[in-house]
Formats: sequence, structure tokens, C-alpha cells
Amino acid sequence: MSHQTALVTGGSRGIGLGCALALAKDGYSIAINGMRPESQVANVMEQIKVAGAPQVIYCQGDVGTSEGRAAILTKVREEFACLNLLVNNAGVAPKDRKDILETSEESYQRVLSINCEGPYFLTQAVANWLIGQKKDNADFFGSIINVNSISATVASVNRGEYCVSKAGFAMTTQLFAARLGEMDIPVYEVRPGVIKTDMTSGVTEKYDKLIADGLCVTKRWGLPEVIGKAVAALARQEFPYSTGQVIMVDGGLTIPRH
Repeated sequence: MSHQTALVTGGSRGIGLGCALALAKDGYSIAINGMRPESQVANVMEQIKVAGAPQVIYCQGDVGTSEGRAAILTKVREEFACLNLLVNNAGVAPKDRKDILETSEESYQRVLSINCEGPYFLTQAVANWLIGQKKDNADFFGSIINVNSISATVASVNRGEYCVSKAGFAMTTQLFAARLGEMDIPVYEVRPGVIKTDMTSGVTEKYDKLIADGLCVTKRWGLPEVIGKAVAALARQEFPYSTGQVIMVDGGLTIPRH
């Protein structure tokens, strides 16, 4: 394929859709991944196509399982034959927010399998694919962008398993950036703050008040499209000497203040 291709996990809604739309505007063909049946994301696929994507495909599968990851990549290979960019975005919050003194093993294992184990092994598989394409074509450019969370470093004792998963995901960025540097395949991380999505819909009132009271330097919610803009800028190679680095998109939430 003459144009660039991207796989965005969790790309049918929220931050993932914001990323897919931004990449579509830059002319990428887009593979979005999700768990819903394809019939339920037809309107989303059309939205991405209208934004400028030459081709849009849907890869149903659970990134938290080896079978799901294999199915996703098989579909991308069949439809695109090549891949330039992986955006690891898919993630889940705990079904029930519980104090860390009450966290269940079931919740911990579920969150870790999707948020940490999944992107680790999906990145491994894609990295090997990118290396192979680079060996076949010296002009080929591939990259990986991990959409993480401020919870990688900001402790929330009522959802400890989420924080642990995001801290592990942050190390995944560092590890693969270090390993793929010799092949000139950059790995970046975008770290969103409080973003208005399905995941945060249940705590809207809580964060409305916190933001009004100064939680963020920029006193408003973040939107999925601002994450998309950051991802698109990295994908355009506008930060060519910054592999392994974290781009904070959090409205200044993590700036130390007193």
C-alpha cells in the first residue's frame, strides 16, 4: 500500500476514536479494534472514512487474550498487508472502584491482562512485524505510540489495580523504545489526564467540582480530540529524537503546586 496504515486499539470510541480521526485527517488507512460486533460500529467507521482515511477496517478482538491479539493482527495483515503505526489505547477501569484493602484478585487480573499484559504482547508482535518490513525496505518507517494515563504515577487508592496496570504500561514504553532504537523505530507515550469519555462518565460530577476547585491548571475537561492531536504529531515524526519520552496531555494536573 502506498499510504500509511495504523492500528488503533479501542479505536471505536472515546480517546481511541479521537486518535483514529486525527490520523485519518493525515491520510492514514485505519484499523480500529474493539469488542462490539462490527454492525454496531458501522457509523464510527463511516465517520473515520469521512475524516479522510482511504480505507477503514474493524478488527474485533480482546487485546487481553493471546487469541484476541492474533485475530486482530491476522485481520490487519489480510486487509492491509502492511502496518506503519500501532496505537496502544485499549484499556478498562475496574468494574467497581474499591479501596486497595478490598481489591479482589479477579478485578486485579482482569485490569492487568487488558491494560498491561495485552499491550506488552501486542507491541511485541507488531515490533517484529515492523522490523521485518524495515529489513525488506530501507525507506519503511514504523512507530508505536502508547496512550497511557496519569495514573501511571498518580496514586488512586480506590482503584489500585488500574494504577498498577498503568505503571507497568509505562515501563513497556521504556523497554520497547530501548530495544527498537537500533532499528530506528521510535516508541512514544501520551499520558492523558482527566478526559471526558465513557470511562469517566460515572464520575462527571466529582471531577466537575475538582476541576472547578483547581485540580488542573487549565480549568476544563480534556477531550478525546486533544489526545488525537498529540498522537498525530508523534506519528508525523515531529519528535524524531524523542523516543521513549512521555507527552503529558493533562491540563497541567501533574505540575507540582503548593
